[in-house]
Amino acid sequence: MPIRTNRGRAAVYRRLWGWPMRSPNHLIAVLVVVAVIVLAVGIIVPQVTGTDNAPGATNTADGGTTSSSTTSATVPRPQAPPASPPTSDLPTRLPSATQTPTPADADPAALDVVDTWARRWVNHPSGITNEEWLEPLRALTTEEFLTEMATVEPGNIDATKVTGPPVTTASYTSSLEATVPTDAGALAITVVETPEGWRVAFYEPAG
Repeated sequence: MPIRTNRGRAAVYRRLWGWPMRSPNHLIAVLVVVAVIVLAVGIIVPQVTGTDNAPGATNTADGGTTSSSTTSATVPRPQAPPASPPTSDLPTRLPSATQTPTPADADPAALDVVDTWARRWVNHPSGITNEEWLEPLRALTTEEFLTEMATVEPGNIDATKVTGPPVTTASYTSSLEATVPTDAGALAITVVETPEGWRVAFYEPAG
């Protein structure tokens, strides 16, 4: 006779769930049935889905299985870090233009320019113009310094003659400093080496 009420169904469910607990034999029987069902599911389901072997295993020639990790592609070996570039004994940067020049012996040609330039510099007869005074100095003077000398008034120069040879005070590979005695005091002259030869780049009263 069918059960038509919820209360009747609940009573039936209670009797079913309580049946294994009534005796140890009932409980053992229930556990055996559950184990058989689980085993059957474990055997039947892989055959139906086509996954006979355990995950991650493959068949071998002798019927055994090997882990998929041993048949996978060879793991790339880590590469060694690139070797550092060879060191060089070359300097890391070019020498600065402001570094101290290398000392060198005085070049006689540089001293000749100093002496000739000083003798032309003291030659300023009364009434001579700046252009006339500069003309003999032009060939022995740098273009940059000629621009500054264009502002000099020859009549304001007290010296009128050179009284001795030039004396070197500092000598480098591309420049030279010397003093020249005159009848109005010594004159400090700096010459530099250019593609055209030694040229006067600066002068001032010595001391």
